Amino acid sequence: MDQATAIRLLSHFDRMGRCVFTKRDLAKIFNEDKAKALQAGLARLVKNNILQRVLKGIYIYTLSQKRSADLLEQIAATARRWEYNYISLESALSEYGVISQVPVDRLTIMTTGRKGTYRTPLGTLEFTHTKRSVADILDSTLERGRPLLIANKQAAFRDLKRVGRNLHLIDETMLNEDEH
Repeated sequence: MDQATAIRLLSHFDRMGRCVFTKRDLAKIFNEDKAKALQAGLARLVKNNILQRVLKGIYIYTLSQKRSADLLEQIAATARRWEYNYISLESALSEYGVISQVPVDRLTIMTTGRKGTYRTPLGTLEFTHTKRSVADILDSTLERGRPLLIANKQAAFRDLKRVGRNLHLIDETMLNEDEH
């Protein structure tokens, strides 16, 4: 793949709102390249700051015109594409104002997949496994027009207790206030 073609193809996806890709996605986009040529091409695109490797096998298009504030969520959704993932624990409770600390460089996510913590240049993704059923997950999460669902206040608090996290930062008044 030559650089101009790569930029043209990646810009096409960017116009559709997509700037985070797995290596498998890129193999489909640059489908004429054999495995070694693809690897060399990706290395060149990273070296020339067209792609940035943010996790093993996950890249962002650095020339994106549509990069948004939820880029870390997009990375999480891409990294765990085949699992149910939703923002919960401290990240959700902070958004609701139930805890005063704002985790600026960490996104706490419940997942039906395996647990794990991943450092990216944009912040840390912390995945915590849940055994909750898909139906229960969908009943207790909200759609916000962002890449990941978010647990409602009570579900985020329940998750926090269930995984044994620190509860001393909880503002009980805000926790029991009606959600909008």
